[in-house]
Order: sequence, then C-alpha cells, then structure tokens
Amino acid sequence: MKRVQQLFAMPRYQEELKAITEAEVSRRFCRHTLEHFLDVARLMYIRSLEEGSPLDREVIYAAALLHDLGRGMQYREGTPHQEAGVVLARELLPECGFDPEEVRQIVSAIENHRGKDSQEVLARYLYQADKLSRNCFVCPASDECYWPEEKKNHRITC
Repeated sequence: MKRVQQLFAMPRYQEELKAITEAEVSRRFCRHTLEHFLDVARLMYIRSLEEGSPLDREVIYAAALLHDLGRGMQYREGTPHQEAGVVLARELLPECGFDPEEVRQIVSAIENHRGKDSQEVLARYLYQADKLSRNCFVCPASDECYWPEEKKNHRITC
C-alpha cells in the first residue's frame, strides 16, 4: 500500500484533512474524519473480496481516502465536496504513481459517490460503504441530522 501511504503523507492531503477537522469541531454527527475514510475503505474492500472483484486494493483505499476530502474546499469556498474531491484526486493521485486508468476510476467514483445508480463497480462500492459506515441507529444526534430517514443506516448490516 505504498501509494496510499504516499497519498496520506502528502502535505496537501494533510492540509485538507486538517481543514475538515477544524470546520467540523463542533459538529455532533457524521464527521468526515480519517476514521470515516478508513471505515469506508475497509467496507469497500470486504465487498470486493466477497464479490471476487478484480479491483486493486490501493485503488479502493485511495478512492475512500479521497471521497470526502473535498469538504475542506466546500467549507472554505462553497464548492460541492464531490467536485472539489475530483480536483484534489486529479492533483494528488498521479504524484503517488496511480496510472491514468486508475485515476479515471477513482475520479469517477468520487464524482458519483452520492448516487446509488452508478454502473461502475468502484463507484457503487463507494456509495454503499459510505452509507454503511454511518451508525445512525445509535447516533445521539439523529434528531439533528438532515439526512432523510430512507438514507439513514438503521441497523447493523454488511
């Protein structure tokens, strides 16, 4: 996972992660932390193993580590986080040795991680894992949550 380690260590990645942490310091629900990113990555990887997917583990982890990283730009500039995430992915991934096809897959997954109807496997895994990573059924701030009830994760599932 050398490329994923490189991605995480990049100053720009760390700056954006810090910006999110600072912006969400008083947020009571659904923070976009490294723990969330890793939960999403692990759920995606489990799904890929269960389905026998040929997706590369580093591609899965890179997509998960970047999928909400654009929230820093969203908080600063108002850019939708999936659009900002695409910009960040295109900037950072080639520097870590991801090839153009891998970058395309990851960018597509980030662009489409808010919609459940993507035809691409990586995007579908990202959407599903992003939702499953949230334990709405035990969230103490569920009454403040803006997610519609049908989007919330109401039970332990895989």
